[in-house]
Amino acid sequence: MIQTAAADIDPADEAYWATVRDQYEVSDQVINLENGYFGVQARPVFQAFQRYGAMVNQENSYFLRVKYPPLLAGVMRELARFAGVAEEELVITRNLVEAMNILIQGYPFTAGDEVLLNSQDYESVVDTLQMVSLRKGIRLVQLSLPLDASDDDIVSLYERAITPSTRVILLTHMIHRSGQIMPVAKIAAMARRHGVDVMVDAAHSFAQLQYQMPDLNSDFIAVNLHKWLGAPLGVGLLYIRRQRIAEIAPLYADTHCAAGDIQKLAHFGTLPPAPILAIRDAIAFHESIGSRNKEARLRYLKDYWVSRVRPMPQVQMLVPAAPERSCAIAAFRIAGMPSEQVVEHLLSKHRIFTVVRQIDGLSAVRVTPHLYTTTAQLDLLVAAIAGLGR
Repeated sequence: MIQTAAADIDPADEAYWATVRDQYEVSDQVINLENGYFGVQARPVFQAFQRYGAMVNQENSYFLRVKYPPLLAGVMRELARFAGVAEEELVITRNLVEAMNILIQGYPFTAGDEVLLNSQDYESVVDTLQMVSLRKGIRLVQLSLPLDASDDDIVSLYERAITPSTRVILLTHMIHRSGQIMPVAKIAAMARRHGVDVMVDAAHSFAQLQYQMPDLNSDFIAVNLHKWLGAPLGVGLLYIRRQRIAEIAPLYADTHCAAGDIQKLAHFGTLPPAPILAIRDAIAFHESIGSRNKEARLRYLKDYWVSRVRPMPQVQMLVPAAPERSCAIAAFRIAGMPSEQVVEHLLSKHRIFTVVRQIDGLSAVRVTPHLYTTTAQLDLLVAAIAGLGR
């Protein structure tokens, strides 16, 4: 295990970051620059995950009924500390989509309510809202999100769209398509003045950016723990401020918990405990690096390749120009070349794995490095892009 970071680490200190890279075992078959899907578990996290799985398999129901409850309580304490909220305000889910379904389907919408969202919010969350709009007669109002705009401009965009019928604003903290970081706390403060709730999709920002949940100024936040925290696949998290829990109806049947008990939303049946238990190990590894250092390194890696390809005449960058308005994620297009073809070329000719994402109806190539990504690998990406579209 690397040593706990006691101070800020230079994001360009390759000797230090090599020690972090050594904690990941990744395939050499491809250069994986598609780390936005889910995170690779660091070696100590994966080893812990395997130990927990073996214990469950060996001890069966004895483990689940006797040993697991106090262990789970410890996980919840660590999650609450890390997120900066109370344990009684958190539910571990299987992913963000499940968390958002619990929240959106349980929210007390009435016919005629409006929800503000933008054209780059996550498809599965938008699908949930569309389903609820058909069931409950609510109206979805979709805004077009500018790429290079100030916080005040974005806040104003949402404020101008609010009407007396607006009930909720859906906000994606970090846009999964372009990496753009939204001024969630400022929008939420504005929305509160208008009596409008904000639901935050923090799938990509949680443990990629340095913050705790209260910093977002929202009563409702959903995250994935298997993305940037690096927990095993199959764990997400839902936060609901204590005073709002009673308003949310359970998605899964529950007749035993009080209306204000968040456990009423967690009646999932039997779940695999190993991914949940490994959350503690993922937090410990994350904190051995430090949130500030992790964010700085990921932003450095993004800036490293973006700054080199942005001046290329055939390249259209689809990430805010201000470095602080994004972190690890960025996207681009090549003039005259479909993004699907770019992705295929990068993989077949250069062993670089990326993914296509749609941004306002047009395809783009999303690039997402990780802590284990080297600058030499990013140099190969830059050289490959330089040879395209000419």
